[in-house]
Amino acid sequence: MGSTGSTPDSRSLTPRQQKWFASVQEGLARDTGKTIEEWVVIAQTCPETKPKARSEWLRVHHGLGANRGAYVLSMAFPSAAGWDEPETLRAALWTDPASLAILTAVEAAVAGLPALVHGQRKGFTAFSREFQFAATRPLKGGEAVLGLAVGPEASLRLSPAAAKDGWSERLKARIVLASPAEVDADLTTLLRQAWERS
Repeated sequence: MGSTGSTPDSRSLTPRQQKWFASVQEGLARDTGKTIEEWVVIAQTCPETKPKARSEWLRVHHGLGANRGAYVLSMAFPSAAGWDEPETLRAALWTDPASLAILTAVEAAVAGLPALVHGQRKGFTAFSREFQFAATRPLKGGEAVLGLAVGPEASLRLSPAAAKDGWSERLKARIVLASPAEVDADLTTLLRQAWERS
């Protein structure tokens, strides 16, 4: 049997996300009669090499929906840097020192918030309580974009969220940050407002 991936590091997941991963694994075994280990063996026989094609193959040939298919594939084909390796993901994403300085400023602004869950994904760094309330990712030229779970009307500095950001649909507003100095008292207040809603 091939090696399997691991469940994401619980420190980078909210309790709700931890419960979701557990329910997917339990439901998979209950509803299909196959354990995750058996599904991993099946997935590893897939002739496709790209994640989307593998997911479609599992759906067409084995009836697995998107969530269950993604879970099985994450276990069968763990990436070099998965959710269980947040520091590796962070280092791979935040390669520009200027962008990293902005991330560090955002992290400092939210550091004192109770029940903070700091999660690292492949394409962004997430901040959650019960739900994601903020996320940031680097932009070319040493900038970063910050998404917030507040409406764009909360500040003249904010614009409506963009679908291309790829993070939670709860994040309704965004701001492009050009330097750590822009993570000021006003932005810290907006981060707290977003946290309170999560």
